[in-house]
Amino acid sequence: MALEVVGVGFGRTGTNSLKLALELLLEGRCHHMHEVFERPEVIPLWTDAADGRADWAAVFDGDVATVDWPGAAFWKELVEAYPDAKVLLSKRETPEQWWSSASGTIFMTPDSPNMPPEMQAWLATAMGLIARHGVDPTDPEVSMAAYERHLDEVRSAVPADRLIEWTTGDGWGPLCEGLDLPVPDEPFPHVNTSAEFRERLGLDA
Repeated sequence: MALEVVGVGFGRTGTNSLKLALELLLEGRCHHMHEVFERPEVIPLWTDAADGRADWAAVFDGDVATVDWPGAAFWKELVEAYPDAKVLLSKRETPEQWWSSASGTIFMTPDSPNMPPEMQAWLATAMGLIARHGVDPTDPEVSMAAYERHLDEVRSAVPADRLIEWTTGDGWGPLCEGLDLPVPDEPFPHVNTSAEFRERLGLDA
């Protein structure tokens, strides 16, 4: 099974909502960071990828799409490995909105009291993959510059007829148009808000 959609947007750009939307539209599973925590058997595969030994067929076995990190850290490789897949660039309206969301959620994950000890090694790997983009969780200016640079790099590398740009709040429109699929007769998913994320990880306890 080949990926039909390669999501290249950073985490905290509506990727969990997009995961659910793509699963409905494509009638299959979409890979997301949540999948890694729910299916820890893929962690060694991602660790190998981080070490330069990627086996994408194994990583995405059973998936029709991928969004969010860790996949986004390998966006160039995945765009090349799946030449027939649409490339989905998710984003916030402004870099400041992205930073506000990311800095209050995923960048605080190492401080979570709810993180199982057995996941600490993977968490370190995941944060290292995020850093590959030039993101520094302690520096908003550096991180926002990396975010904007990433958007520019994707737009320069991916042909317009293959690229789908989606901004949080866009709903079904750009996604369905880019995939040439009808708009479902149900509201667009809206999940994993910052408040929900922080509650799940016990960050406000």
